This record gives sequence, structure tokens and C-alpha cells, in this order.
Amino acid sequence: MEQAHTLLLNEDACGQLGEHQRAEFVYEWLRFLKKLLPTTDRADVKQKQKRLVEQLLGVLTGSPGPPTRRLLAQCLALVYRCGDSLSASLALDRCSDIIRSKDDSPSALPTRLAAITCVGALYEQLGRLLISSFKESVGTLLKAMKSAESQGRYEIMLSVERILRGLGVSAVPCHRDIYKAARACLTDRSMAVRCAAAKCLLELQREAVFLWSSELESTATLCFRAFEGSSYDVRVAVAKLLGTLLASALEPKQPVAPRPSGRRMCLEEVMELLSGGFLRGGAGFLRASGDMLKGGSSVSRDIRVGITQACVVFVSALGSGWLELSFPSLLALLLELASHPRATQTPADAACTRRCVSFALRATLGTLLGEKAQVAAAKEICRAISPHRKTSDAVAAEANPEVYVNQHILVCALLELGSLVHGLGSTATPLVQDSSIGLLDSVISVLLHPSASARLAAAWCLRCVAVAMPAQAAVLLDRCVERLTALKSCPEAVAGYSAAVAALLGAVQHCPLGIPHSKGKMVLELAEDLLRSATQNSRISMQRAQGGWLLLAALNTLGPAVVGELLGRQLLLLRCAFPPSVRELEAELRRGDCFTWQVTLEGRAGALSALKSLVLCCGELLTEEVWARLQTPLSCAVTLLNHLPTVVKSYGNQIRNAATLYRLRVYEILVLLPPETYTEALGSLLRQLVNELTAENPSCCELLLLPSLCHPTDLTLTGSTAHDTDQRYIEEQLQSGSLGIGTLEYDPFTIFQSSQQVPAPVPAATTLTNATVQLFGVIFPQLATPHRAQTLEQLGEALRQLKGVRQQTAQILVTSALCCALKALGGARAGLGGEEVCKPARSLLWGALESPNGLLRCVAAEGCARLVQALNDPAFTVSMTMASIDKLKSAREAVCRAGHALCLAALQRYSGGISSPQQLASSVGVLFPLAHDTSSPELQTWSVHALAVLVDLSGPLYRAHVEPSLSLVLRLLLSSPHIHTHTELHFSLALCLHQLITTLGPDLQGESDAVCSLRSVCLTACAVLQESQECVLQAQAISCLQQLHLFAPKHLNLAQLVPSLCVNMCSSYLWLRRAVVACLRQLAQREAVEVCEHAVTLVKELPRRDNTQLDVTIKEVGLEGALFCLLDREWDGRLCQDIRETLGHMLSSAATGKLAHWLKLCKDVLLASADSAAAGALEPQQEDDGDRDDDSSVFHARSESGGSFSSLRWATRVFAVECVCRVVALCESADPAHFDMALAQERRLQESTDFLVLHLADLIRMAFVAATDHSQQLRLAGLQTLLLVIRKFASVPEPEFPGHGILEQYQANVGAALRPAFTADAPPDVTAKACQVCSAWISSGVVSELRDVRRVHELLVSSLQRVQGGREVPSLLYNEGTAAMETLAVLKAWAEVYIVAVQTASRSEASEADTDEGTGGAGGPPADANLLRFVQTDLPTLSRLWLAALQDHALLTLPPQYAQQLPPAGGTFYAAETLEQARPHYCSSWAPILHACALWLNSTGFILMDEGPANLSRPVTPTSMGQSTSLSSVKSPEDINTERLHLILGISVEFLCSPHSQNQMENITSCLQALQALLDVPWPRAKVGNDQALSVELLTVLHRLMVTRESVEVQLAVLQLVRQVVCAAQEHVREKRHSAEVDDGAAEKETLPEFGEGRDTGGLVPGRSLVFGALQLCLCVLLRKLPQLSPRLAGGSPSSPPGVPAGISAPLHASDCRLVATALAILSDLPSICSPEGSVCVLPTVLYLLVGVLCELVRGVVGPAGAPLASGALQALRSVLSTPLSRAEKSRDAWSHMLRCALHTLLDCGDTGKEALADEVTLLTALTIFLLWASPEVTSSEPLQSRLIQRFKTNLQAKDPMILRRSFQLLTSVFQSPAGAPGPFMQALGAAVMGYLRGVESHRPQTPEEQQAVQEGARALEALVQAAEETHRPQLVSALLPVLISFLLDENTLASASGPSRALHTWALQELMRLGPQHPSALRDLMASAPAMKARLEAAIKGSQERNSTKSTPQPPSKSSPSIQLKTNFL
Repeated sequence: MEQAHTLLLNEDACGQLGEHQRAEFVYEWLRFLKKLLPTTDRADVKQKQKRLVEQLLGVLTGSPGPPTRRLLAQCLALVYRCGDSLSASLALDRCSDIIRSKDDSPSALPTRLAAITCVGALYEQLGRLLISSFKESVGTLLKAMKSAESQGRYEIMLSVERILRGLGVSAVPCHRDIYKAARACLTDRSMAVRCAAAKCLLELQREAVFLWSSELESTATLCFRAFEGSSYDVRVAVAKLLGTLLASALEPKQPVAPRPSGRRMCLEEVMELLSGGFLRGGAGFLRASGDMLKGGSSVSRDIRVGITQACVVFVSALGSGWLELSFPSLLALLLELASHPRATQTPADAACTRRCVSFALRATLGTLLGEKAQVAAAKEICRAISPHRKTSDAVAAEANPEVYVNQHILVCALLELGSLVHGLGSTATPLVQDSSIGLLDSVISVLLHPSASARLAAAWCLRCVAVAMPAQAAVLLDRCVERLTALKSCPEAVAGYSAAVAALLGAVQHCPLGIPHSKGKMVLELAEDLLRSATQNSRISMQRAQGGWLLLAALNTLGPAVVGELLGRQLLLLRCAFPPSVRELEAELRRGDCFTWQVTLEGRAGALSALKSLVLCCGELLTEEVWARLQTPLSCAVTLLNHLPTVVKSYGNQIRNAATLYRLRVYEILVLLPPETYTEALGSLLRQLVNELTAENPSCCELLLLPSLCHPTDLTLTGSTAHDTDQRYIEEQLQSGSLGIGTLEYDPFTIFQSSQQVPAPVPAATTLTNATVQLFGVIFPQLATPHRAQTLEQLGEALRQLKGVRQQTAQILVTSALCCALKALGGARAGLGGEEVCKPARSLLWGALESPNGLLRCVAAEGCARLVQALNDPAFTVSMTMASIDKLKSAREAVCRAGHALCLAALQRYSGGISSPQQLASSVGVLFPLAHDTSSPELQTWSVHALAVLVDLSGPLYRAHVEPSLSLVLRLLLSSPHIHTHTELHFSLALCLHQLITTLGPDLQGESDAVCSLRSVCLTACAVLQESQECVLQAQAISCLQQLHLFAPKHLNLAQLVPSLCVNMCSSYLWLRRAVVACLRQLAQREAVEVCEHAVTLVKELPRRDNTQLDVTIKEVGLEGALFCLLDREWDGRLCQDIRETLGHMLSSAATGKLAHWLKLCKDVLLASADSAAAGALEPQQEDDGDRDDDSSVFHARSESGGSFSSLRWATRVFAVECVCRVVALCESADPAHFDMALAQERRLQESTDFLVLHLADLIRMAFVAATDHSQQLRLAGLQTLLLVIRKFASVPEPEFPGHGILEQYQANVGAALRPAFTADAPPDVTAKACQVCSAWISSGVVSELRDVRRVHELLVSSLQRVQGGREVPSLLYNEGTAAMETLAVLKAWAEVYIVAVQTASRSEASEADTDEGTGGAGGPPADANLLRFVQTDLPTLSRLWLAALQDHALLTLPPQYAQQLPPAGGTFYAAETLEQARPHYCSSWAPILHACALWLNSTGFILMDEGPANLSRPVTPTSMGQSTSLSSVKSPEDINTERLHLILGISVEFLCSPHSQNQMENITSCLQALQALLDVPWPRAKVGNDQALSVELLTVLHRLMVTRESVEVQLAVLQLVRQVVCAAQEHVREKRHSAEVDDGAAEKETLPEFGEGRDTGGLVPGRSLVFGALQLCLCVLLRKLPQLSPRLAGGSPSSPPGVPAGISAPLHASDCRLVATALAILSDLPSICSPEGSVCVLPTVLYLLVGVLCELVRGVVGPAGAPLASGALQALRSVLSTPLSRAEKSRDAWSHMLRCALHTLLDCGDTGKEALADEVTLLTALTIFLLWASPEVTSSEPLQSRLIQRFKTNLQAKDPMILRRSFQLLTSVFQSPAGAPGPFMQALGAAVMGYLRGVESHRPQTPEEQQAVQEGARALEALVQAAEETHRPQLVSALLPVLISFLLDENTLASASGPSRALHTWALQELMRLGPQHPSALRDLMASAPAMKARLEAAIKGSQERNSTKSTPQPPSKSSPSIQLKTNFL
């Protein structure tokens, strides 16, 4: 293909190819030429133009296919446009000659079609340059059309359209001729020709004024005729034409000649024109008059559907502004059409008309109008309802025919009103509350209408109101129940209000806040009353029975929580509806009349509907006991089926409908029930089902039955696309045939279903057929093999006996039923049976495979696949495959071969795919020739589709066939002439291409020649599909390109792909928009930035004439903004989800880089609302004028603007707010400067980057606007955004105002945003979220003024007052669970504030000493210091409520087996009925409440005080844990405190055992902090210490937490809590010992009992020992941080990071050191809680770990952050050595032995040979601690003492002055130790100290460290003197004083000496002056014996005195210069 990429065609390369390869080569060259020509220099094009034109004309005469001829025409036109255009007339003449040619042979047709296409392209590109030959060309084309076939007419119409587009106004002379030709084509038998003609006329009307002026009526009539028998594409094209013409006629775009009447056309005339077509169709006057006389209607549904679409186009073309102004008139005209007698002659016609009018209203109001205009439109609809509503006083006038005429008006108006309110959501609240409109009154009054359809429409409208505004659900329910109770004697009231109640109950499924639980009981009582009274009055017995069962069925949708307690009463009603036994049923058959049987059958059908609802909604309640109670009613229901024919025969057709409905309900419930429940009736049921399937006149709609049984991919073969269009609401009715479309009155029991769309049940007879098929699929697998065979043979025989249409219908039903049965068998792998069953089954399926019905063939193929799956026999599969192959080879009928082709491919669909290469090769070998058979396009389509299925099922096995398959696909795409008439063929080719790309997969990335060739073929095929005129093929092309991008992204040109996607983003075809957005979603995952850039370049290339909305949107706000606009307009759920995901990917990729753009985009979307409370707050001057506007003012042009957007829906704005939150989250992980104003401002000056903190004002404003909107969902999103902003920016300081936070300036905004959430009418979920924001704001510390804190604090106080009433003041609007949600949210908010207040107060107290002295001001204390004071006011109330909430939570966390312990009436804040709804709210709130309770108990010290009145409206006494108020059971304060302690401990331990909350870390931290706060108080600490089992359990839980959580904060908190538990045990043991000593007296201490663990034996029992548990936990910490402590782990640490050698642990971080130090501190305390024997047991472990850590410190393994750890380890060692147990008589010897061993280990650690120790100081300190705190027998034994002395000697010889200084300090402490211990050390180390000090005179200190070392050495020598015996002390003093004198310098040396030497001199002199008076005799002797020393000392003293006198002499005043010098002399 690379050889095709040249300007001129490479004829040599092309000539060497075969015919098909040549076509591919030419197409590839044309593709390249089209891209190359616009970029080539004009001179180069002119130079080669002649040759190029010759080559193009050569291609033209070579019979090119449709794709090639379109591309050829474009290239030929581009050549003349980019080169010399003067010679274009020659090419035009050549084409005209070809067109005029008389050659009618099939081979000449492609050439003629190509010439026609070239003519259009030449005029389109060159325009007026060819004006001279324009008339001739048009004449040639129009003349050729007279004899042209359908393809020719299609191409001529398209060519004429291009001519008109190119010439514009210059084509006026031929407008009339073109119009005449197009008129004929508009009603052509070919649908493609009609589409082309419509497009041609649409282009013509731009300049041909007569089309929408003088010829408007005739053109409209022509369009009506074009709609008749049309396809979907034709209806869309013609509707666009007709709607555009009518819009131009109403508002001309250019001046036109005045009409004969002298005025412009008005809306009434336009609608009259449409109404005429709607009522009379496209017939002339005579035919229409004749139909009127006959009383029949000749208007087909496709005409009415087309006119409805034209009406939508008409309104859309005029725009939203026109619609706002003219809506009252338009509404009146549409409603008038809905009530016209000719439009409602039959129920089917009436249903069709209502649906058309509803669609016209929905497609315009829901898409074009903003929310404010929609509210005004809803008001207008209410006004339109008022004249037609039927009040209760007028019920008697039933004979008035007007009542039945206006029912259609009411249905259309009410359904649209419901849709508007549902779309508006909670923003429609003002509309409902407006008493002047009376919306609810108007709707409720219609419930009394005599028409069932009007009543049901009103009920559905009420349901929409309840879904949109959940607060109205309970109110409306009460109102309807009340009216129903009052009007039970009125049949219309019973039917209408019962339907309304059912609809409202169905709405509760979509209301998260629910309704009060008691409403269920109320509805059940009402239903019981209706059913009991049904027999009292025969006039209304039918309505009461239906209403009662309808209420029961709807009641079940409330779920098991409500139905569970009412189930018994409901089962009783169900049993009473049927006879108590089968015998009673038989007796019943012998009595009664027609009316009685009708009522009976209707009532029992209703009972079965209620049972069906119970099974679907509350299946978990149906236990075996319940099934046993239902067994008799079910048996009677099934038995009655057998007798129904007799009953119907006896009483005639009057009860036929009731009998049909009863059969339907029985079948529906049996489908849902397990077959075991009706096993006895299987035989009779099967007979009835067979009769139903083969009945004479079954009601069957294949389009409603068969598609659900087909495989989804096979549905494309049938061309059924109504479900994937924007017009599916009206297009679906064209599929229902003569049965009519579904409406709500066909089955009122669907009104409470969960669907959000208006239910449209089909007639009962049709539904019965579907239920029969489904029930057969359930029953057939239960039959024995002989019965299965017999049944299938019976069905086959019945089919053979039927003929004609009856046979076709029966075949559809039998095949469907068999497919259902086989599907059930295959899914269960139950097996089908032997050959006796397979043979008749295969016969039935193969008969259907040869049916002319395409859908039936698809079902039969699916049935064959299920048959293979059910048998699961490879041999049978092979036989089926070979039989299909034989059939394909032998059959001659195309239909038969098509069915077997699909069957051949689908056989392995459910058997794991194709695994045999031979089988695959044989199947492919059969399908390839069929795909080449051009004689039957249908056979080609099915063969190609079968090939696609084979590719999918074969997987990699198909790789060998990929190349020929791709060639086949491309060949057919290029050569098939049926692209316009048989789109299904090209769709199958596209599907096959998609599967082939998937099969190639990542191999497409390869660079080999073969792979490049395959990739090129794929791209070429995609290009062919993309250039198609059919949108469905363009969508498939995009899907294939998306798959290519998945596997080979670098080989896809985004610069070409993205613009093509954006152009189609606003297509009128839903499936094309879906494909575009799905592809954009995938592209945005990788190349979001590139996609956006390419989309912007599209704006420059779009033609300016069609200034589409997409063009404007992308230009202003980019592709992202266009997607937001598309999201706002779309209603398709899948497409909206794809748009959201696409925007999410773009946001994730580009938000931080284009921060300002995204924030502005989200802000513009958010502010693009026509109605917002925030807008009023931001612009208060507009509020005064708003109330004076009347309703009609809304229908004027809107002045407000949201930037580039206008009037977006609330759902779109909610998504924009969510995007803002995502932006904040993305910035959090991107750059710290996003949350640092100073850093952001600094970096902004240096680089062109943007930071989030710079847009804080926009974030606050967006959150404020959203939080104050009318939409409840938007308010929640706004509050969440505000919460996020507060949390992220609370700690950010304001650089310009030090000491202030950046959020402080937005206090007013935050307060204003929160205030509406605390009003009385605010929903509970909004209030709950606002409480969370309040607590975050107060706790953040942003506010610094008391009044600012008080503003938000008052909101929390008001919320606290709202929740104090508890459950005794039930909510009348929502479920009781919402009260718990709101209450717990308030209590949680207060708890969080209290926690912060306590923490702040503790920090303030810690720093109070520093701040009080240094500061003082006139202002009061900061807000943080007063926060606790605010909370303390309400603390009595809060504490009780907190404890009550904790008690509730504790009860709710009980395991299911303890459910009986729950209070029957519920807890303090939850009701027993709504327990499950309340449970999640407790789970999300308990942790802060627990922490707050612990802090409060900590502050009170567990001292019960008289807390005074708690301002509670009812007594909440949870602290007594259920105590009675009687005097005999009043609990003591001790008991109350104990229960409080156990409550908090129990909740904490239960959660910490298995943390399962969503916020695990926060809740874990809260639990640990709460337990720490408790154990800070002596009383609970004593309780815990006294209960060893509790302590052990707590340690076990903490150990598990330590192992499972890696957070350092959590681990530290765990260790601190363990230390508190150990301390509690210490205090308990100490208290016991003290008590025993005091009680027994000091004289008997030797006989005291041993306290502490271990007792007399010393054993520690695992699981019961506190010491053992603490040891486990500490060992866990130590080994995880220092694994080398374990001999097993010494070889290598699994936790060591990469790069650390085995045996060497990574250096510890500071946090790790804190953990280890805390663990060591715990270890050091463990011996103290043991008995002497127990301490001996635990001491080896403690010493091993402690000494091991010290050794690691000495070796330097810990790292530079080990200073705190070293201090902690040494402190722990001192604690162990100083314990009294080391000197106790029973344990002294063992302790001494183990301590000597530990000391020996330490000394061994220091003996490293030549290696230097990393931390000798720590080692020497540890040894010194042994010397100071261990008993003398530990350190005085040899060789330990000698080794200790040697260690000191070694350190005293160190070169490091720091080591020397510390060694001398430690030696000083040794010398100062008690007498006896330091003796050997003084003797051994005194000389070493003296030697060091004597050497100082020759080596004076040069650094401060050396000076300090010398000083410490002198102090050590002084300590030695003081510790020596009196006899030796003078001698030692005589040695000390010379040393000190040697430190002195003479006056000459002193001046030049270094600073440390002078400092040493001064210090030595001071020491001599201090020591001299203490030892005068020794000093005198020294002075006498050493004159030199005396002279040095005297000189030093004299020099010091002189210096002191010099300093003390006052200096004369001198003129000093100022400290600040001025640079300028101002004198």
C-alpha cells in the first residue's frame, strides 16, 4: 500500500495486481490523494493535473464501487479546485456524456453512478465557476432520473443536493425543476431515494422561498405521503425537512412575497397543517372524505410518528426563546389534537395519539428549556388541566361525552407535568408550594375522573412529585388515604385514590429518606377494609377488590423491614381470597352468576399480583412455614385454571377478559415460584400451555417476544433499532403491529414498579402469550424424558396441522417456548435426554431456521446453541455441525441457507468456543462462498454475520484465517452495491472487522510486512465505513477504530480521528453519539491533552455556514465544555455515564496543568442556572423585583448568563461540583504549593504555573452557590465541597497578615452557606451534612474572634434543640431512620468540637506560663481558649445524649444470636422497626462520640455530680443502662460508673477486634485515644488493674492491632495504652502489698503473701498472664524494627528495604525509635508487677531484649536518629536495676546471676577487637548504670570488675574529646557512689586521670570540646579526692592543686592564648580559689615547697584582680555614634 501514496497513480504497480487488489490499491491512492491535494503547491498540481485527471477519469470508467466513486468525485473536484479550474468543464462534459449514454447493461451502471457523483462534487467544490453549464447539467441529471433505477435516483438526488450547496442563490433558475423531480422521489418505493430527496429539498429550501410560502401546503402533503410505509431514516429526514419548512414559514429568514391575506403565517395555521396530516394522513380531499363517511381511519401510525418528529424539529428550529414565548398557544394546540375524535377513534389510536403528543412535549420542554422556564411551563400545564379536571361534585355526570374526550388531554398534560417535575427534582418545590397554581389540588382532583387512563396518569404524576420532592411523599400519602377512607362509596374515588396510594408507595423506592414506618400499617389496614367491604356493595365491589389488592401489592415494595411484621395479616388475606380446599373450589363452580365470577376472577388475579410482588420484593421472608401456608391457595389457583374454559363457556364473553387476566397472573406467579411447590399440577399445566401455544387465535407480537430470546449480537441482523434511538418512545409503537401499544390502564399493577419511566404494559392477551412461553421454559425441564419427547412431538404435530398465518404464529410461540426450555436446561447442565428428545427438538428448531421471519431464525439458531449446551455431547455437536454444512451445500432457498449459516456459527456459543481447527476450517470454507454470493444480499448478510460469530468463538485459533477474512471484508465493502438498500450487510461486515481486529490484538503493533499489510487493510476498511452516509455504519467504524487504538495506539492518527468524532458528537442519531463518546472516553484515558487540542483545531475547519452549537461551544470552552453541554441535553443513561467518565479522565490528566481553565469551566457550569438562591444572595438588588414578576414573565428572553452556558440542569451542576472536589483531590497529590499561599505566590513569580490556593475565592463561591441552591442534591454536593475546602485550607496561613489563616476572610460566606441547612424545612440529610461542616469549621481553628465562633456555634445549638425530643416527636415526613441520622450527625458534630476544645485547652494550659508573662493585651482570650467554655454550657445535655447513642450502638453491634436482647421498642434514637436503616448511621458516628464521652469522664474523674437540668424534653438515662425508676433498683454511683466504663471498653474492644468501618484509621485512633483518656483517671485505672482478665483481653486486642496496622501513630498509641495498662497493674500490686504490710505489721513481713504474677511458682500462663501478653506485644515491636534481635532473623530481615545486606537492618526513623523506646519502657515495668518468683521468670527475656537493643545502639545499627532510643533504653535499664525485687530475699541470688550475665553480654559487645564502636558513650553509660544501681555483688565479682575498669581505661585513652568528657562525667558519678563500691575504680583509674590532666600543660586545649573534657577530668579528680579516705585525702589534694595550677597561664602567654585555653585558665583559678580555703594546710605546704607554682598562682590572682578593677572603674562619657546611620544629611 505504500506504493499508492503518490500524487499520480502508480499504474505499473496497479497493473500487476488482480482485480480485487487493484480496487483496494485505487481506493488507498484516492484516500492519500484527498489528504495530499490541499497541502500540495498549486504549481505542482497544475503541472501534473492533466495526467492526474486522465487517471481519475480512467478510474471513473472502471466501474468503481460506491465508496470508491464518492472518494473519486471528491478527488476530481479537489484537483480542479487546487489546480487549474478552467478545464473543469471538460470533465463535466465527459461525465454528462456518460450520464446520457444509452448503455443499460449492468456493467455500465457503476460508471454512470460515478459520473453522477462526480458532477455533484464538481459543483460543490467549484460553485459559480461552472455557472455556465449549470442548467445543462441539472437538465441532464433530471432527465436521466426518469429512466434510472433506485440507485441512480438516489445518486442523482444527492448530486443535485451538492449542486445546490455549491451554487447557492445562483441555482434559482432550476429550483422549480428540481422541486418537481424531488417531489416524485420523496414518495419513491426505495427508502434510500426518499432520504436523498428529503436532503435535497432541505438544501433547496435555503434559497427556494416558494417551498415554505406558496408551496408549503403541497409540500407538507407530500411529506405526509412520504411518511407512509417509511423506515426510521426516512422519518428522520422527512421530519427534518417538514419541521424546517414550517419554522421558516413562521419566522422567515429572508423577505418573501406577501401572502394573499396580507399577513404572515401564524402558529395556529402551522399546527392546523400538521393536525390535518395527523388526522387525515397524506390522502387527498376525496379519499379523506370517503374515509370519513365510512367511519374508518386511513392514517397509519408511521405517518403520525413522522409528523410528531416534524413537530419537534419545528419547535427546535425556532429555538428555546420562541418556545418560552409561545408555549401556551402550542400547548393548547397539541392538547386539542390529543382530544380530536378522529385521532381517538379506537383505543389503539387514542394510545398512539397520546404518546405522540407526550413525545412532542417531552422532546421540546425537556431539551430546550432551562429549569426556570420549565417551572413556568409546568404552571401553564396546570392551567390547562384546570378546565378539564372533574371534581367530586361532578362525578354523577358520567353520561357527559365531554368527560371521555378530555381524558386524553388530561393524560398528556399530567404525564408531561410529571416528567417536568421529576426532571426538576427538588428545584420544583416552589412550584408545588405555590397556592395560586394549586398543582397538587389539580392533580388530585383528576383522581375522581371516570376515565381509568386519566386517573392512572394523575396517580403517576403524584408519584413523580414524590420522587422529585421526598418531603411530599408522606403528606400526599396521608392525603390520599384520608380521601379514600372518606369516599369509599364512590367507585371512581376508590379506583383513583388506591392507584395514587400505590404509585406513592412505589415512589418510596427512589426516596432515600423514605416515609414513616407506620404508613405501611396504615395502608394495610386500608387494604383490609377495602377487601372486607368489597362484597357489601355490588356497585363498587370490583373497584374495592382491585384497589385493595393493588394497595397490598404496592405495600410489598417497601421491603422486608416494613412487610415483615405485617406478613401474617397479608397471608391471611391471600388465603381468604381462595377457597379453603380444592373441594370447596369444585362446589364453588356450581354456583354464582356472571358478575360474581367476574368479581371473583378479578379479585383472585389481584391476590396473585400481590403474591407476585411479595416474592419479588420480599423473597427473604418466604420461609418454609410461609410456603406451607400458601400451598392451599396455590393449589386452588392452579386447579381453577382447568375449569376456566367451562366457566367461560357458561357465562359467555363477558368474563373472557377476566379469565385471561387470571390465567396471566397464575402463569406469572408460577414462573417465579420453585417448581417443587406445584409438582402435582405439572401435567395439567403442561396441557394448558400446549393448548395456549397452538391455539387458533393466539395474541402474539413477535417484536415484543422474540428479541429477548435472541443473542444480543444477532439482533443486528433484523434491523430492529427502535430501542437505540432518541425517538424510541414513539418508534416502539410501530413494532407492536395491530395489537396496539402499551398503556398504563392495561395493567394498573405496574404503577408501583421501580422503573423511572412511565410503564407501558401491553394488553393482557399479549402478556399472557409471553408468560406462557416463560412458564413452559420453567416446567419443561421438570418433566421426565418420555414426557419431554411426547410434548415435543405433540407440538410438532400441531404445527403440521396448522396452515398459513396461524401456522406462522404458532411456530413463533413453539420455537420461543422451546428456546426458553433449552436455555433453562443448558444453564442448569441438567441434560436433555436421549435421541427421543433430541430428534423432535431439532426438527422444531430446523423448521424455524427455514422460516422467512428473520427474528424467528435468530431464535432458532439460539435454540440450537442451547440444545448443544444442554446435551454437552461433542459427538452430537459434530453431527449438528455437519448437518448444517450439508444443508448449506444442498439447499437452494436463500432464507434456508441464511438460517443454517447462523446456526453453524452459533452452535459452539455456549460450549466453550471452537477448539477444533478442522471444524473451523470446514465452517469457514462453507461461509466464504456464501459471503461472495451477490445474488442474495440477505444471504450475504447472514453469512458475514456468521463469520463474525465464528471469529469471536474461535479466538486465537482463527489467526490462520484472518488475512483472507480481512480481504473478504474490504472487498465487499468496496464492491457491494447494496450499501443504501441493505445496510445490514455492511453492519455485519463492520462487526466482522471488529472481531478480526480483536483477534489480531496486540500483534497489530508489529512492524513486519505482513502485520503492516493487515493493519493497512483494517484502517482502509474503517475509512470506507466512516465515509458511509449511514450513521449506524459510521458508529461501527468508530468502534473499530477504538479497538485499533486499544491494540496499536501509535498507528492511529488522532489529528484525523478526533475532529471526525467531534463533528458527530451532536448527531441526531443516538447510536452514533454513543460510539463517539465511548471512543473519546478511551482516548481520554491516555491522550486527554492531545484530544482536547485536536478538538479545538476542528473549529477552524468547520464550514461557517452551519454555525452549529458544537462549533460555538468548542470555540469558547473547548471539548470539555462541549461534553458538559452534551451531558446536560442527554437522557440516555449509558451515554451520560460515558460522558462523565470521559470528563473524569480529562480532569485527571489535565486538571493540575490547566487549573484555571477547569475551575472556570466548573464555575460557569455551576452558575449557568436561571434560578438559584445563591444568585439572589450574590445580587440582593434583584430580589425585590423578583416577586413582582408574573408567571408569564418567565417566557421572555433570559437575561442571566452562566458564561458560555445557559440554564443547565441541576444534575449537570452537581457533576460540576463533584469535578471541583476531584480537582482538589488531584492537587493534594500533585504539589504542596497548591495549599501554601506564600510558596504559591513565590513560585508564581518565577514560573508560569498555577496553584489551587490562588483560586480559593472561586472555590468558596462555588461551594456557597451550590450549598444555597434549591436542589437538594446540589446542596449536599456544595456542603461536601465546603467541607473539603475547610479541611484542606484550614491550616494555610495568610502571608499578608501573620497569625491569621487564609480562610478567615470567608467567615461570612461559610456562615451564610450553612444557615439555610438548619431551617425547619431543611431535609435531614442536608442538616446532617451541614453539622459535619460546622464541626469542621469550628474545629479547624480558623476563626479567631468569639463572635465569629458564636455564629456557627448557634447553628449547632439550634440543631441540638431540634434533636432533644428524640423518638417521642416522630418525623411526619421521612422514615424514622432519618431522625437517627440527623440526631447522630448533630451529636457527632458536637463530639468533634468538644474533642478539639479539650485538646486546645490542654495545649493552652501547657503554654500558659510562657504566654502570660510575655504578652498582655486589651482583647479577650483567643477563640480556641474559649471553645471549651462554649461546649461546657451544653455538656450536661450532650453527655447524656452521647452515652445514650453509645448504648444504642452497643446494642446494634450485638451478634445476630443475641437479637432477642434488643429492646422491643427500640433504642434511644432508633425505632425497632427501622433498626436496619439506623445501623449505618451509628456505624459512621460512634467513634467521635466515644472519644468525647471518654474525655468528659476524664474531666469529671468519674465523679457523679448533680448536673442540673439538662434541657431535655424527655428523660434520657442511658447512663443507668436500663435501670428502673423504682427505689428498690436504683443503682449506686459505683455501679453507674462501672457500667459506663464497661460500655466504652466494650465498644472499643469489639471494634478493635475487627475494624470494619469505612474510616478505619480515624475510628481506631478515636478508640485508642478514648481508652487513654479513661486510663488517665485513677478510678478506671484501678478497675482495669483489679481485673486481670480484662487487662489481658485488652492487651490481646492491642497486639492484634499492632500486627495488622502499619500506621506509626496507631502503633505509638497502642504502646502508650499498653503502658497505661501495665501502670494500672503496678498500682494494683503496689496497693495490695501496701495493704498487706499495713494490716500484718512490720514485724511479720517475712510471712506476707506474695502479690503479683507468678505468685509462689513463678509460672506465667499464656492467655491469662498480663505480663506474658505485654511481653508478646513488646517482642512484636522490637523484632519488627530490629529483627537482628532474633537468632532466627539474624540472617536477614524480610522487612529490610532493597539494598540492605542480609543481617544488617535499615537505620531506624525517629518514629521507629520512639516505638522501640516505649516498648523498652514497658518491658522495664514488667518485673515490678510480678512476684519475686515471677520476676525471676520474666527477667531473662527482659534483659535479653534490653541488652540486645543496647548492643545494637553501641554498634550503630540504629542510625543517627537513635538518641531518644538510647536515652529510653538506658532509662529502662535503670528502672530494671533499681526495682526492689532485685534485693528481695527470695529472688536476690537469681537476679544477681542474671544481671551478671547481662553485664557480661554488654562487656562482650564492647570488646570488638580492632573495630571501633559506633557509640562508646552509650555502652559506658550502661555500664555505669550497672555500677550505680546494681547490687555490689553483681559488679564486684571477677572478672567483671576488671573488665569494667579496663573499659574505663580504654575510654580515657580515646582521642575524641566528646568521649573523654562523657567518660570523666560517668567516672565522677562512679566515684561519688556509696562507699565501698568505687574503691577499686579509684585505685585503678586515679593514675590514668592524673596522667591525662598532667599532660594538659604541654598540650593546651584548642577547642571548646577539649576544654570541657579537661574540666570534667579535673572534676573527676576532685570527686576522687572527696571519696578517698581521710588519711589519703591530703596527699590527693596535694596532687590535685598542682594540676589546677598547671592550667594557669602567665600574663604574657594569656593575651596570645586561644579562647579555650583562656577559659580553662579562668576556670582553674576559680577552682583554686574555691578549693584553697577548703584545704589551707595542703595549699600552704605546696606553696612552700614549690616557689614556681606559688609565683604562677600569685601572678594569676593579681592579673585577675587588675582585670576586675579595670572593668569596675567608671568610664568617662563619650560621644557615641547613633546605632542607625542616615544615608542622607537632612540639615
